[in-house]
Formats: sequence, C-alpha cells, structure tokens
Amino acid sequence: MDGTGDYAGEDMGEDAGDSPAPAPHGYTRETATQGVETALRMIEGRWKLEILFHLFGGRVLRFSELERAIPEISQKMLIQQVRQMEADGLVWRKIYPEVPPRVEYGLTDWGQALCPALDALLTWAGQRPVEPGKES
Repeated sequence: MDGTGDYAGEDMGEDAGDSPAPAPHGYTRETATQGVETALRMIEGRWKLEILFHLFGGRVLRFSELERAIPEISQKMLIQQVRQMEADGLVWRKIYPEVPPRVEYGLTDWGQALCPALDALLTWAGQRPVEPGKES
C-alpha cells in the first residue's frame, strides 16, 4: 500500500462487471479497506496508543508503573485496555507467583512492529497542508 493506486482495477477503466485480479501485494480495494479497519480497531480507544508508546522500545512495565505513567486512567480502564491488547496479540502479560502478585506487561514482536507504522502516520499527519485562511 504505497499510495500509488495499484489496487486491483483502480484507475484502469474496467467495466463494473469485470472481476479485478488482486494487485501484486494480494489486496483488493475491499480487502485493503477491511484490513486497515481491523488494524485501526485494535488500537482505537482512549488509552491504547498511550499504553503502546510507554511500552515501545522493549520496555517492560509493571501494572503499577503503567498506572503511574498514565495517571488519568482508572485502574478498571487500564485493565480493560491491556487485556484487549493482549487478546489482539499486541501485548504480553506475565504474572509472577508472589504475594502480592506482580504483573508485567510488554509488547509482542508484532506489537513492537507497530512503531514504524505509527511513526509514518505521525510524519504524514505533520505534513498536512495549511488550509487557506487558517494559517498560524
């Protein structure tokens, strides 16, 4: 998905009844849309991006450290968010058999692989042209 319009049938003047063959990367417009929507759902939520940014770079944090790093989040919400991220395969959780229990969180390799994608998104957002009449 390099933004060059190489999705199956795109800008090729095909008849509406033709079945476009998948583009070289294997995505059609429809499957690309579905894939991106699925990916965005995994990171949507008020706190998920902030949690990700605290864990990028191989950082491993205890639950209490995540709570202190994001003081605005409730304990219940933090638990929900990291559990969803764990279920989606972005975060791993390790529970130590201690009293009181110690729980650590880190990013899976797949979760860490989000860092360059989010960096590219941030770069893209920073290149937004200034709208006429809204110059700062």
